[in-house]
Amino acid sequence: MRLAFAREICVDHFILKLPCTFPSPSFPPHNNHLLDVLEIISNGIFGGIYTVIQTKAKITVDEWGENYIMMGPYYEHNFKTQVEKCEPPNQAIKAAMDSLINNGCQVHFGRWLIEGSPYVILFDIGAAAWNLDRWKGDLWNACSIGLPYHDREANDSLIFGSLVAWFFKELTDQLQDKPNVIAHFHEWQAGTGLVLSRSRKIPLATVFTTHATLLGRYLCAGNADFYNNLDKFNIDQEAGERQIYHRYCLERAAVHCAHVFTTVSQITAVEANHMLHRQPDVVTPNGLNVRKFSAMHEFQNLHSMNKAKIQEFVRGHFYGHLDFNLEKTLFFFIAGRYEFSNKGADLFLESLSRLNYLLRVHKSDVTVVVFFIMPAKTNNFNVESLKGQAVRKQLWDTAQSVKEKFGKRLYESLLRGEIPDMSKILDRDDFTIMKRAIYATQRHSFPPVTTHNMLDDSTDPILSNIRRIGLFNGRNDRVKIVFHPEFLSSTSPLLPMDYEEFVRGCHLGVFPSYYEPWGYTPGECTVMGIPSVTTNLSGFGCFMEEHVSDPSEYGIYIVDRRFRSADESCSQLTQFMFSFCQQSRRQRIIQRNRTERLSDLLDWRYLGRFYMHARHLALSRSFPGKFKMDHLNLAPTQGFRYPRPASVPPSPSASLHSTPHHSDEEDDDTYDEEEEAERDRQNIKAPFTLGAEPEGKSKQPLENGN
Repeated sequence: MRLAFAREICVDHFILKLPCTFPSPSFPPHNNHLLDVLEIISNGIFGGIYTVIQTKAKITVDEWGENYIMMGPYYEHNFKTQVEKCEPPNQAIKAAMDSLINNGCQVHFGRWLIEGSPYVILFDIGAAAWNLDRWKGDLWNACSIGLPYHDREANDSLIFGSLVAWFFKELTDQLQDKPNVIAHFHEWQAGTGLVLSRSRKIPLATVFTTHATLLGRYLCAGNADFYNNLDKFNIDQEAGERQIYHRYCLERAAVHCAHVFTTVSQITAVEANHMLHRQPDVVTPNGLNVRKFSAMHEFQNLHSMNKAKIQEFVRGHFYGHLDFNLEKTLFFFIAGRYEFSNKGADLFLESLSRLNYLLRVHKSDVTVVVFFIMPAKTNNFNVESLKGQAVRKQLWDTAQSVKEKFGKRLYESLLRGEIPDMSKILDRDDFTIMKRAIYATQRHSFPPVTTHNMLDDSTDPILSNIRRIGLFNGRNDRVKIVFHPEFLSSTSPLLPMDYEEFVRGCHLGVFPSYYEPWGYTPGECTVMGIPSVTTNLSGFGCFMEEHVSDPSEYGIYIVDRRFRSADESCSQLTQFMFSFCQQSRRQRIIQRNRTERLSDLLDWRYLGRFYMHARHLALSRSFPGKFKMDHLNLAPTQGFRYPRPASVPPSPSASLHSTPHHSDEEDDDTYDEEEEAERDRQNIKAPFTLGAEPEGKSKQPLENGN
């Protein structure tokens, strides 16, 4: 195979070669089968890995057609609601399934009802559990790894892996050596199938992807100084102390058995090299189905519409204390799993305390309302929060009633040719109703910082730190906090918005993560045109640093948490947010335009080729006599790095202004949005996206300039 483009990424002391080209005709997908093996298909688990698989399905189905199949465990309820049952289109697959079914296993086939509608093969783990002891013996004989009886997740992974390896044996026996099978395993739960397949010398090409190392998750969850001690950890001891040594052994065995080992980011590649003792062959960045979020020029209008919905919530939640201008109020948010330190909530809260101080010292008229969207244990909505929305609705109904009377009397007066006497157009009852409504908005306590009743109120990390920094939504605070401890829903009586609507309505997403192998939340902000804060310890932050010359000009603020102390990182984050508060409305609009134009970088049509290269590399290593890759003719990659915008910078210079807010009249610099957008589009060109070649003569690699 010849690769037309390649790029080298230095990760500490080793180099990863990443291709940027179309697959060579020597690897036609219709002559091979691709099977994605993972433990989370249709089982209701949502997270980064689920998003990877779900969003990548469409582009993979377009490439492989019916030869692409996903494999996972069977869950009856989710199968009935998410999978359309059907017959396998391929006789070899049907024969392999029948072989397992005839031996007492339950195997199901269908189409997963997501975009692309990929085929899925699902194995019933419970129906095959009677083989567990025998399969434990097989695993011990194959690689000397024993599993404790009480670790159900590890035992389930063994049952699933044994069924997968059994299926691959039957399938390859049916296919002989044509077409070939590529099996892509994700995470340690699926890795058992890879280890067993390789130990039994089943003829297939294998790829293993770790989206985050198992031990890395555990160490960071325990607040270890992870990245400064990567080369100092006693890996076996650390895994043993956490009683996950057997899981770690399964993960490491899968990594070393795979023909090709990949991970999702440069920072995770560094981690994997130390934790698993194998440097990844390819870095496969996570993408998104950008078309799903695409709103073309409407995304600015969507921001305004959804911002108005959030403002309605704020009016209710802060009733009685609504002494700030909502038109000069910015909405920040953090969202994700409730991992207080890993997700950077600790750093965020400390930075908010400092931001509140800066805004007060500079006598700013800007108010920041910060939302924490992290699911925690609750027992119900907070009564005070529900009351706030009820008071807001009552005020609205009162205003509408009075407005209707006012309008009718004004209309009748004008019909008579009279200028109405404004002192008589509203009677005493109207004033009484309005006064009663005003008195109803009085409250003698601060607006609540949480919308729900927390089960662990006294020990909850977010609430404990809010008490420590003293941000209780007081009148003098320029930073207000709303902790919403469950995921958003359009049916909520408090904040009736789904997540996408909420993100579009906010001004800034803040994700100062300490441990984030990739980080989909800032990526989702980017494709919706919302600026975000990330770190150089997240895969997304590293990716943007590499592809964008000045990420902050495009609304991607990258906090240095790798080479700075915690206090310095906190100060940097504070300065980012303070500078954002200094922007005028026009500057924020310009920045959102630039942010949205980065979407192409995150599209699977561009990033999918890294997965393609991993598969091709696996074929060349597992079947060297049939497939070859030519690494000697790799031209330098060009035209995929965004330069710094030449026009007016969106962020004001702190040295030019002493106050946080500038008027729109100050922004008299010229700015041609179309001209700047065209320059940016030149940096992501047709050779870097999956799709049809342009008509006419195709350009040679070196003709593709900036």
